[in-house]
Parts: sequence; C-alpha cells; structure tokens
Amino acid sequence: MNTMALVGILVILYAVFVIFIAVKKPEKVWNMKKIELFKKVLGEKGTVIFFYIWGIAFVLLGVWLMTKK
Repeated sequence: MNTMALVGILVILYAVFVIFIAVKKPEKVWNMKKIELFKKVLGEKGTVIFFYIWGIAFVLLGVWLMTKK
C-alpha cells in the first residue's frame, strides 16, 4: 500500500469523526472551549453546518489522495 492511500484513509476517518460530532453532539466534545467559541461566533446551527462542510471537504481530500498515484 502506498503512503498517499494510507493518508487518504486516515483523512477519511477524520472526516467521519467530524461528521459524527456534528450529528451526535457528544456532550464532552460539544462543550469544549474551541467549539464553544465556534458556537458563539457562528451560532449552534452555523457550527453544525461548518462541521458538515469541513467533513465533506476532508472526505473529498481523502478520496483524492487515495486515487493519486
């Protein structure tokens, strides 16, 4: 397995984790200072939308890295 494919898989796993956080909003993670700042600036709904966009962007990056030769 080449390195880029491995990095692509790890990036996709990160994206799945980000989307999981946006969907489930686990209390320990959702109440972290960094996310609280996001919620203060973007609002609750804006933060969720940001997480979805971030997750989708990383899925696309992971797929691109996996297909790169």
